[in-house]
Amino acid sequence: MTPDSLAMIQRLIAFDTVSRNSNLELIHYVRDYLAGLGVESHLVSNPEGTKANLFATVGPNVEGGVVLSGHTDVVPVDGQPWDTEPFTVVEKDGRLYGRGTCDMKAFSAVALALVPYMQERGLKRPIHFALSYDEEIGCFGAPSMIDRLRTDIARPSAVIVGEPTSMQPIVAHKGIAALRTTVIGHEAHSSQVQRGVSAVMTAARLITFIDDMMGQNRASADPACRFEPPYTTLHVGTVQGGTAINIISRECTFVWDIRTVPGDDWRSYYTRFQAYADSLLPAMQAISPNARITTEILADAPPLQDQGGQAQELVFSLCGHNHSGVVPYAAEAGQFQERGFSVVLCGPGSIDQAHQPNEYIDISQVTACEQFLKELVERLAH
Repeated sequence: MTPDSLAMIQRLIAFDTVSRNSNLELIHYVRDYLAGLGVESHLVSNPEGTKANLFATVGPNVEGGVVLSGHTDVVPVDGQPWDTEPFTVVEKDGRLYGRGTCDMKAFSAVALALVPYMQERGLKRPIHFALSYDEEIGCFGAPSMIDRLRTDIARPSAVIVGEPTSMQPIVAHKGIAALRTTVIGHEAHSSQVQRGVSAVMTAARLITFIDDMMGQNRASADPACRFEPPYTTLHVGTVQGGTAINIISRECTFVWDIRTVPGDDWRSYYTRFQAYADSLLPAMQAISPNARITTEILADAPPLQDQGGQAQELVFSLCGHNHSGVVPYAAEAGQFQERGFSVVLCGPGSIDQAHQPNEYIDISQVTACEQFLKELVERLAH
């Protein structure tokens, strides 16, 4: 690991870009850093102007370049038992500790630290940087940036999304839909259950229905499927509802996700869920006409499908093999692919450390990433 890479990792980790916060301080730092090297950046802001994507081109804006994509936001550290300050890089026992070291600021930091090297080597085909916001809460930021890339840069041959894959090519990932369901019942004393509609107990039936749908997927899973688990999963993450033990609950809300294998459509599960919810309403509204069940779609990011293409060919050749994998988590790669780009995931660190207290990346992984990107620069310089 070079001193320049370490310094850039330290700098990016120091920005508290938990998704609930703005990422503008980090984005402005990167913009100013690139400007100091004569590279112009372009920002694509969210509607509120509180967050921004950044894209920039190193080298000539001609066809056949490569996009290096990474998200700038990280997950919270609240309630996690960290042994170190999460937003300060601590080097210990061959590892770098800090929130975002693994997921996924190290990839972007190494690439940024190599910009002077890219310029020295004289790229004949460009490297495009694409840094996004709000990946961790639903991949909200990337689409507006990807749309700009389609119109503002010459057609690239490949997109490399640097999610933590232990520097192994990943050719497919699951998609994700996030949903929030709210049940409105009718309050009454818990001794008079005939007069009330329990939002909590209705939500429990809906949650069981969601779990039953996943159970059906588990039972019919294709053993040849490369994903682990090898089926579309459905999961309820949080439940909030009720006032007291002796009050029939008026309101209950739960948030759930559907993580689809490529070729499966989350909307089919939503349709089945909605039909079941509708079947519960007549009995609820016979007691209280105002009882209802509503569901909001919070996020919808498509899966990455294994379609071969130039990105895979490039990364396989850079890695020296054609062994590829798939991952169960969602990423922005599917959004690039949906808009016509050839995409592969490949970045330093292991997903096993992502989102964990004492998140870390092995220094050996940072070094491997440096070597990988230097070889990419050499390819684009000839």
